[in-house]
Amino acid sequence: MMNPVVVVHGGSGRYTEDRKEVCLLEVRNAALEGYRLIQQGGSALDAVEEASVILENHPLFNAGCGSVLNECGETELDAIIMDGKTLGTGAVSAVRNIANPTKLARLVMEQTKHVMLTDRGASRFAKTMGFPEVPMESLVTERARERWRRNLQPGSNPVELQIELGTIGAVALDSDGNVACATSTGGLTNKMVGRVGDTPCIGGGGYADNQSGAVSTTGNGEAIMKVTLARLIVFHMEQGMSPAEATDTGLQYMWTRLQSHGGAIAINNAGDWTAKFTSENMAWAAVTGDMLFYGIALGDVRTSGIEDIPQ
Repeated sequence: MMNPVVVVHGGSGRYTEDRKEVCLLEVRNAALEGYRLIQQGGSALDAVEEASVILENHPLFNAGCGSVLNECGETELDAIIMDGKTLGTGAVSAVRNIANPTKLARLVMEQTKHVMLTDRGASRFAKTMGFPEVPMESLVTERARERWRRNLQPGSNPVELQIELGTIGAVALDSDGNVACATSTGGLTNKMVGRVGDTPCIGGGGYADNQSGAVSTTGNGEAIMKVTLARLIVFHMEQGMSPAEATDTGLQYMWTRLQSHGGAIAINNAGDWTAKFTSENMAWAAVTGDMLFYGIALGDVRTSGIEDIPQ
């Protein structure tokens, strides 16, 4: 029996002061709920789905109901989930009217012969499965609408408006030694209609294999895709690096080649884990044994006993 581990992130970037503690509280909650699910007999796959759904349902994250808007003022969401035991993978891209794309991605994995469904096809599949759709207005926050408006103004700075707009994600190891990952995002604010980033791409936004470990990434999707960051980190773990060493190496390679910051959480099949980022902030939390670890700034690592956390 393995000692379970769940690690969660809320996106890399620069968080405004008014968001830091709230986001940190939510990633802690998501990690704890995923961990408790494993303790109750759930799998690593169940844990990463549960953690991701919790963050998709919180309006401060760029996933689910907090997602940014495309150039037409609409939400288009991407998500992936991957089972390290079988390499089974499900992904959806550019989906609309879906509050929890991670759940839909798992249905793609378990109920179809495909890996990814997109846009109209994903919507048609959701209807076939009886998956609940929601009005797009329910996914649009005033904060997202204001960013969209600002980016339409002449002289706006698109880079500045992408601050704190990272994906959310989770990795887990369960008691049977299985690993899994999930990643979910609303993408980039004012993106072109139909733009798909790294998140739903195997090896970009996430990767999981019981023979090595699991990774969920965050950052600029175009850069992450170009270096296949999640698979790159797993490759370095396969070569004998610890999760921390492998993640540092992958992020440094992306910076050297593309001058792009990012972050990732990683776990190996022995239960070693890490949360690394080269941006100013990344909200993250990890639970293993009877301890909770969490942080949001570079060098910020806080700890707490699980028994001290209200349920």
